[in-house]
Amino acid sequence: MAIDLKKTLDAYRAKKGEFRLIEVPAMQYLTIDGAGDPNTAPAYADAVAALFPIAYTLKFASRTQLGVDTVVMPLEGLWHAPDMQAFTTRREKSAWLWTLMIMVPEHVTHEMFVAAVDAVEVKLAAKKQVSPALRSVRLETLDEGLSVQTLHVGSYDDEAPVLDELHHRFIPENGLRMTGRHHEIYLSDVRRVAPAKLRTILRQPVERLT
Repeated sequence: MAIDLKKTLDAYRAKKGEFRLIEVPAMQYLTIDGAGDPNTAPAYADAVAALFPIAYTLKFASRTQLGVDTVVMPLEGLWHAPDMQAFTTRREKSAWLWTLMIMVPEHVTHEMFVAAVDAVEVKLAAKKQVSPALRSVRLETLDEGLSVQTLHVGSYDDEAPVLDELHHRFIPENGLRMTGRHHEIYLSDVRRVAPAKLRTILRQPVERLT
C-alpha cells in the first residue's frame, strides 16, 4: 500500500478554529511561479497541468526503481502581493503573485526529477500535445521553520476573517512576527468538493520577537 505522507507528517495536520505553532522541517517541492487571478489566469492552469504529471511520473519511478510507493501530495501555494491587503482583505486577485508546489519525498533526486520532466515531454509529444509550463517547473527545498497554522473549511474567498485573526491577534499577542510568504495546502479536490466543504491548511512562517 502506498505511504500517505499527509497522515505521517505533523506539518500536514491542522484543526479548524485552532492556531498551532509548529516547526516545519525542510522539505523539497516541485515548484513553479506565476501571477494573476487563479480563476482566470492561463498561467495558473498551465502550472497545475505541468506539476501533476511530473509528480505522478516520480511516484511511478520511485516505485519501480526504489521500491518506495507514496501517495502524490496535494497542491500547495505560496501567496503574496506588493500590498498584502490585496490578498488578505481586498482580495484583488489580479495583483496576486504565487508559487504553486507539490511536495515530493526526500528520496527523489535531481536526476530523477530531470528524467521525469523528459518523460512527460516525450509522452505529450506522442499525443501531439505540449505543456507550456513544463520546463518552468523546478525541484527546490523550502525550509519554513517556526510557523503558525490552522485549518480553514469553506470557500477560499472566505479565508479573510481567519487571516485577519491570525495576523492581527494571534501573531502579535504571542510575541511573533511574520517572516515568510503565506502558505496554503489544498487538502480537497476543488473539482469534486463543494466550496463550503473545502479543507485548506493556512500556514504563516514566523519568528519570535525576543
